[in-house]
Amino acid sequence: MRNKRCMLVWGVAILCFIVLMIITPKIPQSEEYHNFADQRQFFGIPNFLNVVSNFPFFVIGVIGLILCYYRNYFRLRAQGELWGWTCFFVGIAAVAFGSSYYHLKPNDARLVWDRLPMTVAFTSIFSIFIIERVDERIGTLSIFPLLLTGVVSVIYWWFFDDLRPYALVQFVPCIAIPLMTILLPSMYTHSLYWLWAAAFYLIAKVEEAADKSIYKWTHHIVSGHTLKHLFAAMVPVFLTLMLAKRVIEIERPSLFQTWRISWTKVKENGETVENYSYTYTSVSVEESQ
Repeated sequence: MRNKRCMLVWGVAILCFIVLMIITPKIPQSEEYHNFADQRQFFGIPNFLNVVSNFPFFVIGVIGLILCYYRNYFRLRAQGELWGWTCFFVGIAAVAFGSSYYHLKPNDARLVWDRLPMTVAFTSIFSIFIIERVDERIGTLSIFPLLLTGVVSVIYWWFFDDLRPYALVQFVPCIAIPLMTILLPSMYTHSLYWLWAAAFYLIAKVEEAADKSIYKWTHHIVSGHTLKHLFAAMVPVFLTLMLAKRVIEIERPSLFQTWRISWTKVKENGETVENYSYTYTSVSVEESQ
């Protein structure tokens, strides 16, 4: 039954992708994209701040990898979770090298190596989310297909100068993950960290779009793209903190349920509300002897 459901989901996703590719126009890569506001050189390094601002990605990626395997510090329950988070932190650490390489001499050929590790991070985090909130087995089986989808989207752009598949790989998780965080129950506590991570990524994208404006507003001190790197690096920081703090959620409420109960309590002047209850059936609880 689960295999059929997994195949159905993939079939629907592929069908939607084909329809979008038919009805939407081609999106070529603009050469203006490589024209960043801050092109200053320091210590012989061109585009210095845009290069060195990638260093936090390497630091948090390495820390995350170490904690994944050091005595199972993150208390990961399933092998699929370990694989997913390993791919995520490897992608994050690789962003530091790929993005720095690109910013030393921005062009399309180098941009490939900037985007490849980012797609690894995007797609692996989406598979992790499926494991936690939809189905553990389906999420685990989706890791490789999602990673392959991300890599193919970059290769497709490189060969056909069409950003549509890459845009889907980047932005679908950005929309789906916050919605799923709010609406679907998680097997773990501290779900709010997902929303903090999503918020910082959204701010990073705004800073990227306002690269030249921010550079002007700060009197040429720092550009929007440099800030984009720093804010985007906060995404794995929040997720690492979440992994370190969270425990298995016994009652398993969704954030929406939690907020609804809190709001109802406020409306009823703090009186206890007993209209809502949740059950958790996926994790067994051992009774003390």
